[in-house]
Amino acid sequence: MMEKNIVLVGFMGTGKSTLGRALAKRLGCRFVDTDLAIEEITGLSVAQIFRRHGAIRFRSEENLLAKRLAGQFGLVIATGGGMLLNSANVELLKKNGVLIELRAEPDVIVNRVKNKKHRPLLKKGDLSETVTGLLREREGVYDAAEFAVDTGQLSFAAALNVVHNYLKKKGYIK
Repeated sequence: MMEKNIVLVGFMGTGKSTLGRALAKRLGCRFVDTDLAIEEITGLSVAQIFRRHGAIRFRSEENLLAKRLAGQFGLVIATGGGMLLNSANVELLKKNGVLIELRAEPDVIVNRVKNKKHRPLLKKGDLSETVTGLLREREGVYDAAEFAVDTGQLSFAAALNVVHNYLKKKGYIK
């Protein structure tokens, strides 16, 4: 059993959910995608929450979920890209978790998200400009993570191995 949660953070399209699912399977533990968990709790999609209630409501749902997750152990958690915008969430997730940032260059992110219709923050304007602008706004936010992996520079298997090996080397997993 892991003593801490493994919390994957970073911008949308960096592979948090995909890598998180594979890591949880490899470690034999439960996987939580925070966006999907919020959808289950509210009965609304992330896009519906943004459209009907706005970003503030969604961010408050993220905070409530972070509080709930802070009391659990042995999870691999993939956070939504904006989860760390609230410093209270950072503290809650760090309480019993090791934060690992997944990152990628803007062009890699654009390529990965260009066909995703469920991303409310990408609905307006030029996709490349929107991604670049959001990355600029969030500069430094993901520095709360103790380790970072550029998923745009590595194959999926290599990125998974880099994260796994780091966690093992640090003693977070056996």
